Amino acid sequence: MALGVIQSEIEILQLAALTKCPLSSLLRYTTPHSPSTDTVKTCLSLAAPERAGWMKLCSDGLTPIAGLKLPTLCRVVLLNSGPSAGKIAVIAEIIDHNRAIIDGPTTSVPRQSFPYRHLSLTPLRLTKLPRAAGSGVIRKQLEKEGTVEKWENSAWAKKRAAIQKRRLLNDFARFEVMLAKKQRRDVIRKILAKKA
Repeated sequence: MALGVIQSEIEILQLAALTKCPLSSLLRYTTPHSPSTDTVKTCLSLAAPERAGWMKLCSDGLTPIAGLKLPTLCRVVLLNSGPSAGKIAVIAEIIDHNRAIIDGPTTSVPRQSFPYRHLSLTPLRLTKLPRAAGSGVIRKQLEKEGTVEKWENSAWAKKRAAIQKRRLLNDFARFEVMLAKKQRRDVIRKILAKKA
């Protein structure tokens, strides 16, 4: 069995057993073209239950089950670069394995194609969003679920805000913070000395 072109589903399963490689990877890299839905269904039906247990069939191929953060539709993302850096948006449509169309109507992020390498995936998702949803639909869903408020109340967003606030301090403000920490340390030391 050559690693180039694999003809049957049985050969894919044999190769998966030999290499202990995930079935989705083998389907992606060993077939000469994108695997058809029939090939995927056949492989899943022939695969061992433990291998099929963590895989499910989606409309666009195989994806791991929930628990892993993957760039999927409805996923809320944080932008790491560009003019909208630090704002959140929603993946409205997946273009390919490198880019997605994002939209953030409530956070003033324009609808645009954006590479995954400049996004951070958050644990937040919108529950129901049709494929290629427009800005109006996304805005209604964001407001209905309160996603922006959930993001602002998350530990991740609070930590980012604290870092940004600290970054904007001038020299005198940093000096005042240092003095406040020093006073707090002295109070804690006195309390611990009394207890000991």
